Amino acid sequence: MAARTTETTVTFTRPFTLTGLDRPQPAGVYRLETDEEEVPGLSFVAFRRTATMLHLPALSTPGHAAEVVPVDPAELTAALEADRIDPSSPHRRQK
Repeated sequence: MAARTTETTVTFTRPFTLTGLDRPQPAGVYRLETDEEEVPGLSFVAFRRTATMLHLPALSTPGHAAEVVPVDPAELTAALEADRIDPSSPHRRQK
């Protein structure tokens, strides 16, 4: 079965927190890795996500101990969307 890893970056303009992080993380650009495996038995090529990992600290924070933490993709998406909303907006999620 084929597997692949995709590396991207995500940007937070404000501090954020996610389940599994022991403290809020500062704003910045973070490396994100997504592992996927091929779904067998289909007449077309498709992949399913098996893991999503966030690299800490932010890329702009050299000299700190590196850590890779698993994150829930849906929670990460929600946090990124909340980060993009104006903080004075009534639609901004409070954590």
